[in-house]
Amino acid sequence: MITKAFLILEDGTVFEGKSFGAKKEVISEIVFNTSMTGYLEVLTDPSYAGQAVTMTYPLIGNYGIAKADMESRKGWPDGFIVREFSRMPSNFRSEDSIEHFLEENGIPGIYGIDTRALTKILREKGTMNGMITTNENYDLEKILPALKEYRVTGVVKKVTCDAIESYKPGDIKSETVDVKYHVAVIDVGTKKNIIRCLLNRGCEVTVYPCDFDAQTVIDSKPDGIMITNGPGDPSECVDIIGQIRRLAESGIPIFAICLGHQLMALAHDAKTYKMKYGHRGANHPVKNLDSGKVYISSQNHGYVVDADSIDSAVAKPWFINVNDKTVEGLWYIGKPIRTVQFHPEANAGPKDSELLFDEFIKMMGGDA
Repeated sequence: MITKAFLILEDGTVFEGKSFGAKKEVISEIVFNTSMTGYLEVLTDPSYAGQAVTMTYPLIGNYGIAKADMESRKGWPDGFIVREFSRMPSNFRSEDSIEHFLEENGIPGIYGIDTRALTKILREKGTMNGMITTNENYDLEKILPALKEYRVTGVVKKVTCDAIESYKPGDIKSETVDVKYHVAVIDVGTKKNIIRCLLNRGCEVTVYPCDFDAQTVIDSKPDGIMITNGPGDPSECVDIIGQIRRLAESGIPIFAICLGHQLMALAHDAKTYKMKYGHRGANHPVKNLDSGKVYISSQNHGYVVDADSIDSAVAKPWFINVNDKTVEGLWYIGKPIRTVQFHPEANAGPKDSELLFDEFIKMMGGDA
């Protein structure tokens, strides 16, 4: 039986569609992703915790669900919004349908709405909160104040690992190579492929939850430290920023991605701000200011480091976004620390920016 569903935005706009996935009502921040493929990677990216994702590509689910492609243990978005979804996926790797995946992971979906019109609203007015509901008797006067009050909070603690985890090359479908380095990974919302990229390069990996103690990490004498991607407002992570500040003073090489990049900047007294509608997709051009080369990158962030707040004696821009000139990477003067806003593990192009992991290996004294 097809059930009506409604997407209600905090500006009072209402889209009527049909329900699929989990049958529940949710209030969330509504964002959009412009990727043409990779919907399973989007659904299992912890950075989407606290958000409902609109896919701008019109048909979602056509190649089904291949669990080997999941970026984490489960789906994280609060909701999933599509123009049309495929009930009969066609792919020799497919193990499940997207509808069943959403049901299993408790994610309500809505389809059959004009996602192009929705995306234009979010681009023109900025990211806003919304409700997905199947209640045909909804009361706007009661709903709109609740939408305006909603805030994304506590999501890093929601997505981080429960305890310290260890991996060696060969684990999680990585290559079996000799161990050359030990890397400590600070999990503020990590994706499996970040760990896999390290394992493929001969790194033994120890993953620490977000409530880690910096001295414990330092005392383990890692060759390098990775700080991962993750969800939410970076300025909310006060305790984590304090611990990262201690890591930054240790002299251990550090590579940070996405939320990790923002947290490292905050640990050096820079500032971040919320973007109008963020960068979410697999086609964002970034320029390496050292080489002048431009890479096509995968991105998922709603906050950015404020370029004007960066002390030029502390850090220099490493990458910038070609479209809007926002900061996409920093290298820290006099410290073995480099950070990027985008996702070099996500292979938006032919593994082009994955070479940044090789740069990290060199920072640890390797010959990658």
